[in-house]
Amino acid sequence: MRNFTRGRLFSFKYAFSGLRYVIISQRNAWIHATITLFVVILAVLLKLNLQDWGVLLLAIGLVWTAEIFNTALEALVDLVSPQPHPLAKIVKDTSAAAVLVSAMISILIGLLILLPPLIEVLVK
Repeated sequence: MRNFTRGRLFSFKYAFSGLRYVIISQRNAWIHATITLFVVILAVLLKLNLQDWGVLLLAIGLVWTAEIFNTALEALVDLVSPQPHPLAKIVKDTSAAAVLVSAMISILIGLLILLPPLIEVLVK
């Protein structure tokens, strides 16, 4: 049992190390962090219900997950193909596209959830 617990603690350590790397090394992660903070603050101020919070958190998680996988794939491609290669470009471009699509969908979700109560507050 002790080894199991230790192993899980090391897993968390490695996972947080990976997240730290993404935040420190990826410029887009700063954009995601800024928008995440803005959306969370706005959601708190608008006193959203639990269902809206759940959808917003799923959207935020989707973007962060895509960004993390994109970073991992870029590092892997750079490792196995240090020289430019058409297939390496496809991997990098498509993983970046996954981030773009998740961000666009998340923006739409954010607008659908945040815009109506925000308009209501501003009109009053």
